[in-house]
Amino acid sequence: MGKYGFSFSWKRALGISSAKQKFARETGIPTTKSGLERKVGRGLLSLLGSLLGSLFSRKSKY
Repeated sequence: MGKYGFSFSWKRALGISSAKQKFARETGIPTTKSGLERKVGRGLLSLLGSLLGSLFSRKSKY
């Protein structure tokens, strides 16, 4: 954070921030560490839920 309410970001000045945002929107792949962790975690939970759901939905032959 800069002094007196003024801050300068070279990434924003060069357009890197907007390029990362555009890439993330178009591909659906997050560019932040926390966003990527959230997406991977959601996928793993979904996979686990579908595996457990299919395991318990099978009917016994006997």
